Amino acid sequence: MRRLPNCLVAIACSTMLAAAFARADQPNTLTPAEQAEGWLLLFDGETTFGWQAATDADWKVVDGAIRVAGGEPGLLNTTSQFGDFRLQIDFRTAAQTNSGIFLRTAPKPTDPSKDCYELNIAAPSVSPFFTGSFVGRQKARQVAASDDWNTFDITAEAGHFTVRLNGETVLDYTDPAPISRGHIGLQLNSGQVEFRNIKLLPLGLKSIFNGRDLAGWKVFPGKPSEFAVNDAGELTINNGPGQLETEGEYADFILQLDVFVGGKSLNSGVFFRSIPGELWQGYEAQIQNGFGDGGRDQPVDCGTGGFYRRQNARRVVANDFEWFKLTVAVTGPHMAAWVNGFPVSDWTDTRPPHDNPRKGLRVAPGTLQLQGHDPTTDLKFREIKVRELPAS
Repeated sequence: MRRLPNCLVAIACSTMLAAAFARADQPNTLTPAEQAEGWLLLFDGETTFGWQAATDADWKVVDGAIRVAGGEPGLLNTTSQFGDFRLQIDFRTAAQTNSGIFLRTAPKPTDPSKDCYELNIAAPSVSPFFTGSFVGRQKARQVAASDDWNTFDITAEAGHFTVRLNGETVLDYTDPAPISRGHIGLQLNSGQVEFRNIKLLPLGLKSIFNGRDLAGWKVFPGKPSEFAVNDAGELTINNGPGQLETEGEYADFILQLDVFVGGKSLNSGVFFRSIPGELWQGYEAQIQNGFGDGGRDQPVDCGTGGFYRRQNARRVVANDFEWFKLTVAVTGPHMAAWVNGFPVSDWTDTRPPHDNPRKGLRVAPGTLQLQGHDPTTDLKFREIKVRELPAS
């Protein structure tokens, strides 16, 4: 093999490093490392998909940022709820703005010292709970904020919160009676504020696949699907139809798993809140990476991350023959999915209640199921992790 001259090797390495840094610095995106770790984009940089305003305010997307300047004070909330997490978010304000980021909040909180955690954004001249403080709970260590973009890095684990502002720790707070879960809310109070690079890493997920055998799982009997664990510690599914089902049951949860599709546009799915012991009787997060001639915004047969027969994925993010990460977050009647951290579906079940999710709303616990769809099925799974969310 011919060796490149050292100068060309150096140029190539510099080019790759520059490309890596460019990806890391590009707003509203995730690096490959962040995707693999399980980070989720809460804001896609183009729309307010996955958000819902609680009041009538002029929330809009301008130049890759969520901006608000006027209207009825209140929150723009994530439609999904989260428990333990690490949250990163950039913000930029006008001089006299009073705003905030609400954590584990109801859509319309009434007392931030009791029913949510309000991470304030305000100059000391505007509020005694200046930027980095928890309103009504604890003042931050004062650090001068930039007149341009600033970054919060927040870790919330049970009742313990740490907040870094532009890399410096400004708040370390423990709530003896913590709120367990809720929405992420962006606040309009007074003055213009902008937000971007809103990304969240769910914490506390536990593995439900040991990489050695199928302990904790049950094979649906009498079907041709073949389930095994290969030498690389990956769960394989071949042939179909068939089903592999967890022994445990889950109601409200966050699920993350790595998926590899070993054929072109194969069909499979991850079922949840399923009726235990029954074949494919649950909600289904689809696995199908095909798309139409018009591009990735035209998914075939619902598309990976879409909720089959309920809501198509708005974009096909994953590729066949490449590992990708699927995340599903479910609370009450609401469910959302991300593929490689990009939000692809967001749906609320408004149907009348029914024991079978194929026929109506089911909020009761059910099993998780991996589908062997048909004789062409050729899939692998790894890093299957779940976190049950406590009642709100």
